[in-house]
Amino acid sequence: MTTQPSRDRRVWRNWAGTATATPAGWSRPRSEAEISAAVKDAAATGLTVRALGSGHSFTAAAATSGVALDLSGWTGITAADTGTGLVTVRSGTTLSALNTELDGLGLAMANLGDIDVQTLAGALSTGTHGTGARLGGLATQVEALELVLADGSAVTCSASSRPELFAAARVSLGALGVISTVTLRCVPSFTLLADERPMPVEEVLEQFDDLAAANDHFEFYWFPYGRNALVKRNNRLTGRDRAPGAVPPALPAWRRFWEFEVMENAGFGALCRLGRASPRLVPSLNRFSSAVLSTRTYTDTSHRVFVTPRRVRFAESEYAVPRESLSHVIAELRRAVPRLADPIMFPVEVRVAAADDIWLSTGYGRDSAYVAIHQYTGLPYQGYFDRFESIVAEVAGRPHWGKLHSLDSGRLRPLYPRFDEFRRVRDEVDPEGRFGNAYLGQVFGTHDL
Repeated sequence: MTTQPSRDRRVWRNWAGTATATPAGWSRPRSEAEISAAVKDAAATGLTVRALGSGHSFTAAAATSGVALDLSGWTGITAADTGTGLVTVRSGTTLSALNTELDGLGLAMANLGDIDVQTLAGALSTGTHGTGARLGGLATQVEALELVLADGSAVTCSASSRPELFAAARVSLGALGVISTVTLRCVPSFTLLADERPMPVEEVLEQFDDLAAANDHFEFYWFPYGRNALVKRNNRLTGRDRAPGAVPPALPAWRRFWEFEVMENAGFGALCRLGRASPRLVPSLNRFSSAVLSTRTYTDTSHRVFVTPRRVRFAESEYAVPRESLSHVIAELRRAVPRLADPIMFPVEVRVAAADDIWLSTGYGRDSAYVAIHQYTGLPYQGYFDRFESIVAEVAGRPHWGKLHSLDSGRLRPLYPRFDEFRRVRDEVDPEGRFGNAYLGQVFGTHDL
């Protein structure tokens, strides 16, 4: 295979259709040496480089007018120690494929989000997270990274080797180099007891701290015009819990298909299309969706509980706020939505995570509640997202790096105590901005501090 960037003019699009780009060239490396060669070749022709994941960021984080590195040929586990749980994975591996491979080894990731189509490197680089008051985002599960830097050299970083680079690189938006491999600390496979049931949103907010503390993984969805929230509690089973008759079984295949594919995707998608065709119906359709929320209790392997298929497309914005600020944010959203010019079809999602020490993690230094708002594709969302952004600004909200927001480096810098240190490390390892693009220019500014 040649590592010289091809000059085809294919257009890159993200999953949501909110970002497009036409790279000057494409490269599909199948080894670390080929990644390095692609970076060097791009530099020789004066082009920037961006590694492509699955396109699941709603921002233009992966967009490039330079060379697009397609890492879909660079996948799989390269080393695994089932005793320590340390697993080394190639960066282009999707979370879905990784979950399957780990399951075969009797291992699992300690926490996951509810979508698994992202590449491991893309999910880490944008600060992807699941939910759990005692657990951090996916990047907290990383023990070491191998990066290809702007000069084509490969370096390894960890807490004991190049610790500053490690602190910066675990959530970096690809600004420091191309992640080649990731070493994760995994846990033995575990089973989750899933309990999902509707509750009045007022009760959920009143009990929020108790629900977060009492459950391994807790979140809720709230339809903005409805009275009910869907509360999801996932808890790990112990050996004693597994006694016959002690817990419900896994969902049978027919019911899993009916609930996840027919009801949550095909059925909800049909309601969304109806709302897009006739926006005046959206509040009623939204209230109907809230009213028909049902109870579901089952057990399954952890990743089959964490992850659900998402086939209805949408635009999304998400902010991490101090956990104690959640009630204020939701109260303001409840007041704002009925006053919007354009109605909102999708629910609001709320999750929690523990504080961490990763420089650009949205959970850096504080326990967080994550509030994610969505709008069905093709329906107007800008007014809603702008109002949401003004609400979370009141409580020093930090935007998810892969979801829609308007913040620039001037507004982001006060939110991250280690922001300037990150930019210093970026300047050291990529002084010419080889891995830059317009989005990184927005959020990090120029290379001169």
